[in-house]
Amino acid sequence: MFMDNKHKIVQVLSDGEFHSGEVIGQQLGISRAAVSEHIKSLSKIGLDIFSITGKGYQLAGGLSLLDLKQIKHNCSVSNELELFPVIPSTNEYLMGLIKSENTLVDGHTVLAECQTKGKGRRGRTWQSPFGTHVYLSQYRTMDNGLSAASGLSLAIGIAVLNTINLFSNKKCQLKWPNDLLVDGKKIAGILVEAEGQADGICHLVIGVGINVDMPAAVASDIDQPWTDLNTITDSLVDRNEFIAKLLEQLEDTYQEYKLNRLNNLFKLWNKNNAFLNQIVELTSTSKVQVGKCLGIDTSGALLLEDLTSKVTSKIFGGEVSLRKKKVVS
Repeated sequence: MFMDNKHKIVQVLSDGEFHSGEVIGQQLGISRAAVSEHIKSLSKIGLDIFSITGKGYQLAGGLSLLDLKQIKHNCSVSNELELFPVIPSTNEYLMGLIKSENTLVDGHTVLAECQTKGKGRRGRTWQSPFGTHVYLSQYRTMDNGLSAASGLSLAIGIAVLNTINLFSNKKCQLKWPNDLLVDGKKIAGILVEAEGQADGICHLVIGVGINVDMPAAVASDIDQPWTDLNTITDSLVDRNEFIAKLLEQLEDTYQEYKLNRLNNLFKLWNKNNAFLNQIVELTSTSKVQVGKCLGIDTSGALLLEDLTSKVTSKIFGGEVSLRKKKVVS
C-alpha cells in the first residue's frame, strides 16, 4: 500500500512548482535523503519528477488529485466511496472482500490514483500511471444467478459512453464486448467479474478504466491505437467532475439493466456500434471467423452474418478478439 510520506510528497509537488528537498523533509519530518528515495520510487509509478540543483524537485505539469469531497459534491447519487493513492488492482481488492465475506453495500465504489497490477480482459495488463486516468471498480449484486450478469458489461459500456460524450467533442463508440473507441482508438475498457451461484445471489465487480491524460512514457508500452479525454476535448478534464458524472450514469444504467436486462439497452448499444454493418474478423482460441457485424441481440450476443451463406451466427463473450477486417488491395 502507498506510504503516507510518498502521498504527502505528491500533494506538495502537485502544484507543478519547484520545492526543495530540505523544505519537503522539514514538512514531513524526514531527512533529505529519505525524500530523495521517495522521489525515486514515485518515478517508478509514472510520475515525471525532475530535480535542478539549487531549486529542488518539480512534478512536470503539476497534477490534479482525486478528492472524495469534490466527487460527492458534484454527484447526485450517494455510493459509498473508497480512494487509494496506489493499489495493485481495484477489481482485485473488491473481489478479495467478496471472497472473505466482507459486508459490502450495493454500489460500493473503489477509486485509485494508480494501479500496480491493473487488470484488462484476457489477462492483459491495464496501464495505470499515477494521477492521470480513471480507475474505478463498483460492487453490485443480482438475485438471478451468474447468467443474469452475462450482458452487464455491454450495459456498462453505454454508461461510460454517455459520460465521455458529456465532455468530448468527438463521438465515442462501442466495440463488442468491452471497449470504447474514439476515431477508432481505444479510450476506455470494462472488466466485469462475478462470484456466486448459477441460480442464487451473484456478487459482481464492475471495473472501468478510462484514459484521461496519457503520459508519454507510458504510451510507448501500449500495443494498440489509443486516445485520451484531454486529446478530444477543448479544455482539460477535471477527473473529480468526470467521476461524479460517471457514477450517475452507472447508477441509471445499472438500474435499467437490473429491471429489463438488455431489452431496451441493446438498441442504444447498436446505434453506437463502432463496427455496425462492417466486415469484421473474430478470433478465438480455436478459429477465425469473418463476416458482417450486425450488432447485438437482447442477450448480448454478437450477430455475425456469413458473407457467402448470409446465415447469421450468435457469438457470445469469452476469449475472443474482434477487429475490422483489413482490405487487401
